[in-house]
Amino acid sequence: QVQLVESGGGLVQPGGSLRLSCAASGTIFSISRMAWYRQAPGKDRELVASITSDGSTAYADSVKGRFTISRDNAKNTVFLQMNSLKPEDTAVYHCNAAVRKAPGLWPVDNWGQGTQVTVSS
Repeated sequence: QVQLVESGGGLVQPGGSLRLSCAASGTIFSISRMAWYRQAPGKDRELVASITSDGSTAYADSVKGRFTISRDNAKNTVFLQMNSLKPEDTAVYHCNAAVRKAPGLWPVDNWGQGTQVTVSS
């Protein structure tokens, strides 16, 4: 079993900042890609940012220049620093990790329960 636990969500005013964290635990040999997705009410889940094990990153156009994804491989943890937040960033943010449980096995996607981010004055 692999567990992903997110933290750091909350209520923030427009222009403010939040830092999300997601720690993976359980049977883990390695984690290749880690990512953050978000889902707003009535909308599909969308990719916000991703990072590979060697640090290559990718971002949705809507968050480029405002959000930064990073990871601590030793702690199996991924972070999302969110600056200059806008009301349209309001959503439940989910952590995703592609976990290989043993050598030779294909990575399997795992998801956290999500953390609510609300941007409002």
